[in-house]
Amino acid sequence: MTRTPRFPRRPALVLTVTALAALTLTTACGTQKPSATVSGQQAREAEFAAMWNKVGRSCPSRTTPPDPLPTDDPATEELEAPLPPTEGPGVDMDAYDWCARFLHEERVARALWDLPAPDPAEVRRILNDLGYPDERIHGLERSGQATRFLLDLRVDGGRLALRGSAAGERTDVEGYAAPRTGPLPARH
Repeated sequence: MTRTPRFPRRPALVLTVTALAALTLTTACGTQKPSATVSGQQAREAEFAAMWNKVGRSCPSRTTPPDPLPTDDPATEELEAPLPPTEGPGVDMDAYDWCARFLHEERVARALWDLPAPDPAEVRRILNDLGYPDERIHGLERSGQATRFLLDLRVDGGRLALRGSAAGERTDVEGYAAPRTGPLPARH
């Protein structure tokens, strides 16, 4: 007499439970990665906001008139923040972006000036060290002896962006008015 097992489907049940456990673990692990990425991105954006506020502290807010630039030397006469133009290039920028444009241009150009033949990785590292996160660096590419890039500096409805070419003493960084939303336009 042959005995038939009482639970002929037990291996299938074990396999099903094992597959469900593996799926649960995979799903649980998968949900942790995006939250780590989100918190990392939030931290980079918080660092960017702090840098943005520090660099632009002398600029007028989007709703108030400009304050005089701070000075460390009391003998130096106080300068006023530049006002935006009423016609020509830059007319699409508000007073804050117009002022912040020059400050960001100068700090980026100074940081890249001493690099005789910078490569894209080196330019990215320097921009990151200045407080510009990867999410705001676009179009980073080598072009001859120069490395070209775009920086998205649109904050609070502003339109400021920078385009640059890092090439040692021929480094050039220029601010421009980008569309309020969407991708930055390609270089001209």
